[in-house]
Order: sequence, then structure tokens, then C-alpha cells
Amino acid sequence: MIIGVYGLGRFGGFWSKQLSEYFSGSGNSVVGWSRDESRPVPEGVLRVGEDELLSADVIVLCVAISAVEEVLRRIAHRLKPGTLVMDTCSVKVHPARAMMRILPSDVDILATHPMFGPDSGKDGIQGLPLVFSPLRMGNDKIDLWRGYFNSMGLKVVEISPEQHDEEAAYSQGITHFIGRVLGELDLKGSSIGTTGYHDLLDIVRQTCNDPWRLFVDLQQYNPYTALMRQDLHQAINVMLERFDSIEVPREE
Repeated sequence: MIIGVYGLGRFGGFWSKQLSEYFSGSGNSVVGWSRDESRPVPEGVLRVGEDELLSADVIVLCVAISAVEEVLRRIAHRLKPGTLVMDTCSVKVHPARAMMRILPSDVDILATHPMFGPDSGKDGIQGLPLVFSPLRMGNDKIDLWRGYFNSMGLKVVEISPEQHDEEAAYSQGITHFIGRVLGELDLKGSSIGTTGYHDLLDIVRQTCNDPWRLFVDLQQYNPYTALMRQDLHQAINVMLERFDSIEVPREE
């Protein structure tokens, strides 16, 4: 089996390395393609041209959320029947609908979201969650890939794209939003900082290390993040009003 990783950016490079460490050998191989030829290829991953990558048995899309439709239209007519296409986007409704609408009916489709990245997975991915949403594939292939991801040590979470986006808006979406807000404050390390404060700095580092495009796409393409931001704004106003209503005794 040949697994082709389409896109070797920050996450694509990381994910292709993880896949290579698990799949390489026993007749399996992982190949990668990037439109930016200057990007390094992880050890164990073979750089190939776009046409060769699209002839792989499995295509793993590691592209920006906002680029998914464009990429799907670019590759749809070049895929052989029986190819499995899986995305890795941080939102699920948008890419799931796009894959079902654009890809040929003889292509299998699996929506995934590895709930980690180069920062949160730097010490290993064992026990970390991966969202698994089969859209169009046979039960045998579903069982096969569920087994692969379980064998990689991942916690496979089977939910619908709609369930993912609603929950992710108030977990991943709010984390990235708050991380970017705190990043605007340019907070510094402190010799008297509490554990909680340093946890906040870790959130800032992790979220602000990701591309700005990812942050914007997370907020724009998840149908539930607008409500999350409204709820967050309202909660902040409630706390400010409570604080302003407190009467502080004045010193004589």
C-alpha cells in the first residue's frame, strides 16, 4: 500500500513522519508532495511529483481549510477508482461536504482530524485523540483504518462532522481564540509566575506557533465559532459588570 501525503507544511510534515514510522516496511510506503519544493521531507518519506502522488492507494490531504475545495477540484479527475481520500482539517463539516460533492463516486472518503500537532505531539502521539468520520467507504475498510489508528496508539473518536464542529468550537476554537488574544498582550515569563500562569503561556506558544491562516480558517469555516465568540464576549461583559458593581471601601 502506498500512502500519499498531499501537502508538507508544518502539520503535513509532522503527520507524514508519524505515518511513515508506522507504515513503512512490509510492502507499505509513504510518499509526499508539496507545491513548495524547498520544504524538507521527513526521514522515511519519499518526495514525489504530484501525478505520482495522486496514483497512491491512499491520499491524505494536509492543506489549509480554505484551500480544500480548490485542491479537490484540482485532483478529482486524476484519482483512480478505489482510492481512499482522507482530509485532516481542523473543521469537519466544510471539508466533508466538499469531498462528497466534488470527488467521484468511485472514490472512498474518510474525514479525520488528528487533535494534535507538532507542538502537542512533540513527545509522542500515544493516547492523543483522532476524530474518525467515515463518509463513503465499505465496512471492511472502515475497520482496517480504525485498527491502523488504534495500533498507532491513538484514541479513535467516532463522531459526525456536525458533532465535531459543535464541540470543537468550544474546545479547540476557544483555545485558539484566547491564545491569540493573550498573544496580543505580549506576556512574559515570570520568576514569581504561578503554574496556572505558565500554563497560559504554553497556550499562547502553541496557538501562536500555528499559521495565522489556520486561526482565521478555524474561526471562519466552523459554523459554531461565531456563537462561541458571542458567548465569550457576553461572559467577559458579565464579569466586568459584576466587578464594576462591587463597592470598594475607600481609605480615610
